[in-house]
Amino acid sequence: MKPMPSNDRQALRGCCALAAAASIWGGMYVVSKYTLDYIPPFTLLWLRYVTAFATLYPLARRQQAAPLNRSDHRAFIAIGFVGYFVSVGLQFIGTRLSSAHNGAILTSASPAFILLFAWFMLGERLTPRKLLSVLLASIGVLIVVGWDSTATGGRVLAGNLALIGAAVTWALLSVLARKFSAGLSPLVITTWAIFWATLMTTPAMIIEWRFLPVSGLGNPLLWGAVLYLGVVSTAGAFYLWNKGMSLVEAGTGSIFFFLQPVVGALLGWLVLGEHLSLSFFAGGGVILLAVLIVSYRRA
Repeated sequence: MKPMPSNDRQALRGCCALAAAASIWGGMYVVSKYTLDYIPPFTLLWLRYVTAFATLYPLARRQQAAPLNRSDHRAFIAIGFVGYFVSVGLQFIGTRLSSAHNGAILTSASPAFILLFAWFMLGERLTPRKLLSVLLASIGVLIVVGWDSTATGGRVLAGNLALIGAAVTWALLSVLARKFSAGLSPLVITTWAIFWATLMTTPAMIIEWRFLPVSGLGNPLLWGAVLYLGVVSTAGAFYLWNKGMSLVEAGTGSIFFFLQPVVGALLGWLVLGEHLSLSFFAGGGVILLAVLIVSYRRA
């Protein structure tokens, strides 16, 4: 058997990293929804980032080959602000005001925006295969998650608008990560972007305390959820996503984001006993087809 070409091995590693990150985030909405009942959005975000930075910093110090310069820190600040402060902040606000259900479907719009940003900022081609994959995956998400037509009111509308903003800014983050990964390690990018995002989150958290109380701090399950969000879904998944985006084209990598609601539905079935209807299997099959189409490399 012929060995796999190095470019194909690189692409395979990138696809595996992106699939793992999206799968981790699939379980994040259930955990976030539970945690946000006790801890307000920016306070939870700050706790999440402090935990993640403490996890990643020792690893990044060992991997950092050369001293960082001002240009590097400008890149970290851009990624930290756009992706980790604005996007994830909007995601938490939207999930608190709306629902985990709407959070999954609305933030899954990111790949469409990633294609546009990658075309505009990186010069990546909008190939028919990429466009077909995004279309199929979008249809699959709609089939799996559905649309909660019964949810009305200003609170839910504000939450949904925040989730759409999270989708757009996460797309911009993904393209920035791809752009800066040419000269910097994904681990170093992730660590220092989280550091700057922590500093940005601090004043927002202090202002938030005037309006939204923190409760349930004696609940060990709550702290377990915070650790999951910080160590697994932030330190681990952010690194895997940035690593994957450094190994494949941004437009190609974007499709793996659609695995998030499928994994979320599966975890809801396994952990919460939620019912999986025929639409889940139909939509999941469409999403899998989209991922296979964009991952296939013609010889």
